[in-house]
Amino acid sequence: MFLPEIFVEKDLEKLYALIQDYPFATLISHSDAGLDANHLPFKLLLDKENNTAVLVAHIAKDNSLHTQIENNADVLVIFQGEQGYISPNWYPTKQQHHQHVPTWNYQVVHVKGKISFLHDEKALRGILAKLTRTHEAKQAKPWKMSDAPNEYIAEELKGIVGIEVQIENITGKFKLSQNREKIDALGVVAGLEQQGEQGLAKAVQQYIED
Repeated sequence: MFLPEIFVEKDLEKLYALIQDYPFATLISHSDAGLDANHLPFKLLLDKENNTAVLVAHIAKDNSLHTQIENNADVLVIFQGEQGYISPNWYPTKQQHHQHVPTWNYQVVHVKGKISFLHDEKALRGILAKLTRTHEAKQAKPWKMSDAPNEYIAEELKGIVGIEVQIENITGKFKLSQNREKIDALGVVAGLEQQGEQGLAKAVQQYIED
């Protein structure tokens, strides 16, 4: 990833927050069959005592990922946050010299690590429980695994494979108009708000304030 220093995000708390807020990611792997990409929702598990971090997810057993690569193979997982088009018309200084062009603002986090595949029922139940609790939390009446018959869940578990990615390296690129004059960055916020891009506008505003 091309990474100019001005756009590098090194704050782990911000990187972890993006993963938690935008958990649907692209897992990229390489095998004798070539490059492959799988799109999965992940759950980030932090062990602050041991200063380690793990991503967990699951795939269908029919997915060839777990047969194409072995445990401890290197993978790349890409999380994408807010993103959107930036018009040069939003820069107030454009009226002075017209020396601006369109661009794109975005937030991405790249995670590199070792993948492991889990097949035992206890591990699979643990992964499903963690994912379910996270994504059902916003529901008025959250669904939980115990709502379904135990035999049904056990049968469903036979059709999936668990995934763990031990995080070895995490890199963030937050391109949010940091390379612009403050007046132009504020113009970007206003332009995005007018377009209804509230999330990206808020992200740019945060970097103006920081």
